[in-house]
Amino acid sequence: GSLLQSFPRKPRMYLPGVPAHVVQRGNNRQACFFQDENYQFYLAVLGDALKRYRVQLHAYVLMTNHVHLLMTPADESGISRVMQHLGRMYVLYVNRTYRRSGTLWEGRHKSSLINATEYLLTCYRYIELNPVRAGMVAVPEEYRWSSYRWHGWGQADPLISDHALYQGLATDELGRQCAYRALFAGHFEPDVIHVMREACAHNYPLGNDRFRESIAMQLGRSVGYRDAGRPVVKNKSLRPL
Repeated sequence: GSLLQSFPRKPRMYLPGVPAHVVQRGNNRQACFFQDENYQFYLAVLGDALKRYRVQLHAYVLMTNHVHLLMTPADESGISRVMQHLGRMYVLYVNRTYRRSGTLWEGRHKSSLINATEYLLTCYRYIELNPVRAGMVAVPEEYRWSSYRWHGWGQADPLISDHALYQGLATDELGRQCAYRALFAGHFEPDVIHVMREACAHNYPLGNDRFRESIAMQLGRSVGYRDAGRPVVKNKSLRPL
């Protein structure tokens, strides 16, 4: 037993019932998806993994060289297992299909725990507006590989489990879709984009002080904080915590 005890436990990244924004990028920013079948395969494997490891997916986008997933796990290991399973199965598939070898994704995925009441729907928008920000489409519904068509227009998406905050937008589906589309009417504030990127890049929880302290207590370790070298965000409620 003493030998086992000498190895430190891997630090916990996730908490049951707390949404996490997860980003996985292609190695050296290289493409991970080459044709439609690749996106379809990835989503099929993702669907299996979500069921197997009891994780709910609220929003996603698959870009050419990275993916964004917003997920809530039932237990602390669910999301890590989903990402491991996805990584393994998808890399095998790509290597076999394109007769390539070696690594496809950059090291470990990045993630940020999200304080739902403050940031959840902002995170939906951040994720689903990626193809618009990248100049690939003019409006988010033109992009096939995201959850926007379900949230905004009701096009069936078997992968999505609606979060209570999305359901709370209205009492019926059409009302929810209309209210959701209205969230996309304004421009995304650059401050918010910066904060979401920073939180994910550095694995910070995203939320107010109370949320950050609660997360630190539950994880049993200190969680990242904004360092002095980064630009000051004018709206204090938007800083990555």
